[in-house]
Amino acid sequence: MTPQAIKVACSNCNLRELCMPMGLSDGDLGKLDELVTLRRRIKRGSALFSNGDKFSALYAIRVGFFKTCVTTEGGRDQVTGFQMAGEIMGLDGIVGDRHTCDAVALEDAEVCVMPYDRIEDLSRDVPALQTHVHRIMSREIVRHHGVMLLLGSMRAEERLAAFLLNLVQRLQARGFSSSELVLRMTREEIGSYLGLKLETVSRTFSKFAEEGIVEVKQRHVRILSSDALRAIVNTPSWA
Repeated sequence: MTPQAIKVACSNCNLRELCMPMGLSDGDLGKLDELVTLRRRIKRGSALFSNGDKFSALYAIRVGFFKTCVTTEGGRDQVTGFQMAGEIMGLDGIVGDRHTCDAVALEDAEVCVMPYDRIEDLSRDVPALQTHVHRIMSREIVRHHGVMLLLGSMRAEERLAAFLLNLVQRLQARGFSSSELVLRMTREEIGSYLGLKLETVSRTFSKFAEEGIVEVKQRHVRILSSDALRAIVNTPSWA
């Protein structure tokens, strides 16, 4: 997809609080406005970057939803995460200068391109930017630890409940409803991420619906009891 060469003012973006440092002076904000010079529009089903691509930039999602995935030796796609507006993608490429996963748009999307060499240069003048990048990297490490816990010790009900609670929490931080969401990913993709079979995901959704915890209409999910979901997650796996 050909990038758009347009000026993007981070200081005026309504997602700045989510993907940029807080509490910056006007001067520092002006410097950050020079960081993003391109936007890229990615069509649904297209890749923002692929495994093996040369790493050159981080991407702030402005509009849309993505999944990251890797291909196993058997040729199966394993979903490793879902990303939404206000989140940063591309951190996987920093270590070896090449991306180690595919980032695929789950709907038509738009990202702000932040060249990494420019981030490094600006970090010398704006220390808060470097701190912010480190914080994002730390958050990714914590998230991966959470996924390992999810896959290693939780039952199917706990995995799906934790997934729904996390998704709603992230969407709520972006001004969306705390109880209603539209799943941009398929049941199969959810299963891949949670280490569950498609049938198990569908059966668990049905179980939650029968128990009055959620209301499901295709990809529209309405959470009727967040407390019930939290209780499922907090129940010991041997109970």
